[in-house]
Amino acid sequence: MKEYGYFRNQGSEFVITTPNTPRHWYNYLYNDSYITFTSQVGYGESLIQGHLGRRILLADSRQVYILDTESSQYWTANGLPVKKEYQDFSCVHGIGYTEIFSQYMGISSSFRIFVPQDANEEIWSIKVKNTSNRIRTIKVIPYAKTETDGVYRPQGYNVDTAGFRPELNGVATRSYAKIQSENFQEVSAYFLADREVSGYDTRKNAFIGTYGNEQEPDALAMGGCTGSCCIGEKICLALEHTVTLKPGEEAQFHYALGVALASGELEEAARRNNARTVEQRLMDVREQYAAQEKGVTIRTPDESLNCLINFWTKHQTNMGSRWARVRHNGYRDMVSDSECLASFNPQLAWERFKRALTFQYSNGYAPRTWLDGEIRDNNFADCAVWIPMAAASIIEELGDVKCLEESVPFNDGSEASVYEHVKRAVDFLWDFRGIHGLVKLWGGDWNDMMNQAGLEGKGSSVWLSLAWCRANERFGALALALDRKEDLFFSRLRGQEMKDIINETGWDGEYYIDAFNDQGEPLGSMSCREGKIYLIPQLWAVLAQVAEGERKQKIMDAVDKYLETDLGTLVSWPAYHSYVDTIGQMTQKPAGVHENGGVYLHPCCWKLAVDSMQKDNQKVQMGLQKILPFHHEYHKKYCEPYIMCNSYFTEETGYRLGTAGQTWRSATGAWLTKALFQYVLGLKAEIPGLRLEPCLPPDWKECSVTKEFREAVYNIRYTQTEDHGCNRIASVMVNGSLWTEPYLPCGSGMVYEVDVRLVK
Repeated sequence: MKEYGYFRNQGSEFVITTPNTPRHWYNYLYNDSYITFTSQVGYGESLIQGHLGRRILLADSRQVYILDTESSQYWTANGLPVKKEYQDFSCVHGIGYTEIFSQYMGISSSFRIFVPQDANEEIWSIKVKNTSNRIRTIKVIPYAKTETDGVYRPQGYNVDTAGFRPELNGVATRSYAKIQSENFQEVSAYFLADREVSGYDTRKNAFIGTYGNEQEPDALAMGGCTGSCCIGEKICLALEHTVTLKPGEEAQFHYALGVALASGELEEAARRNNARTVEQRLMDVREQYAAQEKGVTIRTPDESLNCLINFWTKHQTNMGSRWARVRHNGYRDMVSDSECLASFNPQLAWERFKRALTFQYSNGYAPRTWLDGEIRDNNFADCAVWIPMAAASIIEELGDVKCLEESVPFNDGSEASVYEHVKRAVDFLWDFRGIHGLVKLWGGDWNDMMNQAGLEGKGSSVWLSLAWCRANERFGALALALDRKEDLFFSRLRGQEMKDIINETGWDGEYYIDAFNDQGEPLGSMSCREGKIYLIPQLWAVLAQVAEGERKQKIMDAVDKYLETDLGTLVSWPAYHSYVDTIGQMTQKPAGVHENGGVYLHPCCWKLAVDSMQKDNQKVQMGLQKILPFHHEYHKKYCEPYIMCNSYFTEETGYRLGTAGQTWRSATGAWLTKALFQYVLGLKAEIPGLRLEPCLPPDWKECSVTKEFREAVYNIRYTQTEDHGCNRIASVMVNGSLWTEPYLPCGSGMVYEVDVRLVK
């Protein structure tokens, strides 16, 4: 990690010290309707989202050119695409902002970007300073490649226009889009400055050139912006400021890049774009995230882990519960991330969860996603199963079962209580059965790529049946809390029936099968040529309390035997090497990538929870070290050290061994956070109160955690007395007195000092 950067400010910032990281290292910046990401050299995209996932892609490239008028040399404040020998380069990724620093030819610069909470825009702040010993005149030229007029296609039609708006100190476009309804409406992309400009461009062919590129824009070669308007050609957005600086003098400029959807929004954007307002809006962003993500703070001997968890994975969870995986509005992703969000902010999790419920069908089924103005099912079977688990987790943190009586609409406009939403989800899957009486696989369960195995409606998923058992048990806990005796009775009756079916038909002798396809063939069985064992049914057999007695240990022994590697735990083994049309796209992926025999970190976090439940301290420690991107004790990984990715590629990928899949857009951060808080540190929120059941890595002789729970604050300190890990609580002291009750005291406004001694 130190080769490329380091954490600072207790971990709230990560400083990247070179533009040449192994690949782009990203930061995501967002509000409820606008999202962008930027790498350490400013690379990234931005979009806005309206009703039912209708989207406008605002920009897919941003540059800040600096032109020295005396020498005609130019470079970029963001380090690329103009390649120069930049001095003092660094990029600071913070929670809600990114700032890039560099120096070239006696001019130091900084380029900061953030997304305010109150508009569909991003704010750029550019500062330049003359570090030479002579007067310098330079041009600062920020540029955005926009896609509001659509992605360029040779000889394609384009009817959009753009031009300069002097009253706004900027440029704006006129386009038409479906964003707030099924009807087209006029929208305007804008790029506005906080002071009068010396130049501008809105036509890409004028600024970049018909045959030019962003490394060598024609306008820069000619000395600056050309003053172009645009009618029916590819649009760009560029502004220019000419400034003369004495030695040591500096200047700062603020820009707003965004989309106006209604009359007056352009003018309002211009009014608020000034130095005082910009700094206040950034402060508002930082304060909002700090308030949303402060609910739990850990202090372990692993400082990098503290930085990662206390800031970055909580932030990743926050984003996922609102934006899912960004590509689309994945239902399971939002609901599951809301469950994890509850571990440190149950109030926000409840609001995000209720938003997701509005897309559920009134029969209990839940869609895969919503995008481009429509709800899309994609034949997925599992999305409803996450609803009961999220509901129970949030309610257990809040402690207010009356919340379950709140009325929330379904996607057809009819309404029911949250409790009824949960009940219908459980009932739907109970009735949605295939081979052996297991829940149908249909077009995919958690494994999106098993999309051909159950389309005929006969195939069934052992994993989804296990997940249903956990969801049903969670529903039963809510029924008990509300004294719904009949629901509780049938929950227990059905749960036992499904458990018996799984143990009878899903057991393969050494571990659990994953699924049966439409032809009745098992997937994840020793009888298979490839894909003999899958990880997640083994984990969920423990999480759902379906595996009992020796089977519980047997399946985890099988995981160790077949799936454990130095890089991490494989999600399946052996990988498929040719396409199997009775399974699906999983078998099209290269061996060792993602679901096809890769180290998929989301399930690895479930395994961390299971190892904690099994009280295996050594495996907890090993699992954490393998999951974390900055630990290389077992194997080197290549990805951002401050955020979690979805997977690591295995040795079957050859030169890509140890490289990461997608960062940020993954449930890994959310489930690592939940697994660490709830299982490793043992912060068990239940309706009666907060209970402790930790399973700590042996190396953590002492550690502590601060948790806000309901209206109290707990400062909990753990001490392990043995060298090889302790998994039994010997004593609990609360405010200096011995505490023997199962749940910690909880009084409004109280602060509790809790000391826990652990023994073998």
